[in-house]
Amino acid sequence: MLDRRTFLAASLAAVPALRGARPGRPGVLRIGYQKNGILVVAKQQGIIERRLEPLGHTVRWVEFSFGPPLLEALSLDGIDFGQTGDAPPIFAQAARSSLVYAAAQEGGSSGIGILLPKGSPVRSLADLKGKRVAFAKASSAHNLTVAALEKAGLRYADIEPVTLAPADAAAAFTRGSVDAWTIWDPYLAIAEEGDGVRVLALATEITPQNNFFLARRAFAETQGAVLVATIDALSEVAAWCRQNRGAVAALLSQGTGVPLPATRRAVDRAEYVIGPMTERIIAEQQAVADRFHALKLIPKPIRIADAVWTAPARNG
Repeated sequence: MLDRRTFLAASLAAVPALRGARPGRPGVLRIGYQKNGILVVAKQQGIIERRLEPLGHTVRWVEFSFGPPLLEALSLDGIDFGQTGDAPPIFAQAARSSLVYAAAQEGGSSGIGILLPKGSPVRSLADLKGKRVAFAKASSAHNLTVAALEKAGLRYADIEPVTLAPADAAAAFTRGSVDAWTIWDPYLAIAEEGDGVRVLALATEITPQNNFFLARRAFAETQGAVLVATIDALSEVAAWCRQNRGAVAALLSQGTGVPLPATRRAVDRAEYVIGPMTERIIAEQQAVADRFHALKLIPKPIRIADAVWTAPARNG
C-alpha cells in the first residue's frame, strides 16, 4: 500500500501556501508552482530571473499542493502567474476570477491516473459504478474522473464522489476509506513505486488533458513584456527538458524532495511543449467547461475565449 509518510513528505498544505502569497510589489513577479513540471525546473535553473533582470523584475516563488488554491491566490492578488491543469481555471472563471490563459502545455496532464488497491475487484472503468472515488474538487483529476465515467457509459451520479485534497485523499486511500483515487504526478508516481496499488487507467487511455499557464488579467495588461519574457524562458526550459530527461528528474527530485525513482517515472511520461492558445486547444478546453456546466458543477456557462490573452506585438 502507499507509504503515507513518503506521500505526506511530498505534499504541501494549501493554506500555508496561500498565506505565503503576499501582496505584490512593483518589479516583483510572484509565481505559483506545484511539485512537478516545467516551473520547478525553471526555478532550479534560475532562467526566469535572468530573463527578467534586464526588465527590472525579480521573482518570488510560492508553492501550492494543487491547482485550485493556486488560482484562489491568483484571484486574491496573492500571485501573478502560475500553472495548473485544465479544470481549475474553468471553476475560477465561473467564479468571476480575473484570470487569463497566457500559454498552453499540450498534453501536459498526461501523468494522471486512477489508482486502486492491489486487491480491488474493479477491473474496468465500468466497474467503478457504485464505488467511492476520491479526487480533488475542481482539479484536473476531477475532469479525468468525469471523462472516465463517460468513456465507460456511466453517469456522474453512478459513483460516490469523495472530494479531498491530495494529502487527505492519500490518507483515505491508505486506510481503505475509498475504492479508487484519481491523482496526478508526482503523487501518482509515488504511489506506483509501492506494491500495494494498481493503476486502473491513465489519462492517455481516457482523454487528452492540457496544462495552462495563467496570469492575473491586470498583470497581463500592464506587464505584457514581463509575461512574454517569462513564457519565452519557459519555452526554452521545455526544449531543454525534452532533450535531458535524466537531468530533469534529478533537478525535480532535488527541488521537491520527491524520491528520484518516482520522479523519473513522472518525467518519462511528461510532455514538455509550450505553445500559444490555439483554436483547437481553446475548443478542447471549452468542451471541458461545457462538461462541468452540463453536470451543474459550475453555475453558469463560460466562454474560454473570453479569457485568452493576446500577447503584445514584438518589436522588430
